[in-house]
Amino acid sequence: MTLRRQVQFWLMSLVVFCLFLYVFSGVLLPFVAGMAVAYLLDPICDRLERLGMGRMWATLTILFTFLLILVLFFVLLLPLLGNQLALFLERFPELVRKLQALLSNYFPTDLAAVAGIDAEDLQSSMTDLIGQGASFVGKLAQSLWSGGQALLSILSLFVITPVVAFYLLLDWDRMVTRIDGWLPRAHLEEIRGLAGEMDRAVAGFVRGQVSVCVILGFFYAVSLAVVGLNFGLLIGMAAGLVSFIPFVGAGLGLILSVGVALVQFWPDWPWILAVAGIFAVGQFLEGNILQPKLVGDSTGLHPVTLMFALFAFGSLFGFVGMLIAVPAAAMIGVLARFALRQYLASPVYTGTGRPSAVSED
Repeated sequence: MTLRRQVQFWLMSLVVFCLFLYVFSGVLLPFVAGMAVAYLLDPICDRLERLGMGRMWATLTILFTFLLILVLFFVLLLPLLGNQLALFLERFPELVRKLQALLSNYFPTDLAAVAGIDAEDLQSSMTDLIGQGASFVGKLAQSLWSGGQALLSILSLFVITPVVAFYLLLDWDRMVTRIDGWLPRAHLEEIRGLAGEMDRAVAGFVRGQVSVCVILGFFYAVSLAVVGLNFGLLIGMAAGLVSFIPFVGAGLGLILSVGVALVQFWPDWPWILAVAGIFAVGQFLEGNILQPKLVGDSTGLHPVTLMFALFAFGSLFGFVGMLIAVPAAAMIGVLARFALRQYLASPVYTGTGRPSAVSED
């Protein structure tokens, strides 16, 4: 009966939490963002404390530095990225027409005959495909816009989020101690172990993946700009920032950059190959150096699980859901592995419970 009550309590708590997220998802974004900032910066604050700095001054120093970097990004890079985005959207139909004409003119005739495709069918198929892709991108952008209005709010971005981050970062250790005091004493060590495993999983992905995305974005943007690709800074930054979704960031960046390179550099194949080579080098760096060193395999999240979590939480809770998708998926993964271990050690799996009791009698 005690176990049943515990299960009922935690299930009811989960239902209340999900209902809370659903009802207040429209106003939660600055608070969730502030909590994420505090969680990311807490290890640095702890390190400064160990060096002799007080918690208040450590919090102010870290948060001021973080805001300074953020402001510099908005002042220096955002206008340039905004101009490139506006120009890219303006020239996108022209780029599509030129790419269609290029592929139609140079599409291998023999291959087309073998495949049973003529130039008109190819152009029609490409038009339909690009139209569907543009429609999908438009709907996705509209969904992110409608679900993330608070992100675009100056009040939320520059006032509420830093204030929330400041107070959470200042009181982080005390909050952890207070919550630890609320845990059931009978299962204290077990819950602490699960909480520590969750923290390692979330920290291993979130803190590590943020570093990977920033490094890749910088590498792609600088490399494409050095090659001279039109919109290279925009495409490189976008590819790097979307790299937290496995294969999506690099794949999207490769398709866009090669498409632009074909229109811009054709028939100079070395430049087109150089653009493709940049993403090949980026994937090598990500898979062999950045991911093992900065992220590791502590999360236990399969790429398919991660993509499902992003889409599922985004569909349920909007942009706020996308922010909490990865930590929630990592925590659910820890709980699922714990439940599996309990099941494998139980008489339900081993089938030894009843026989052993009979033999003892």
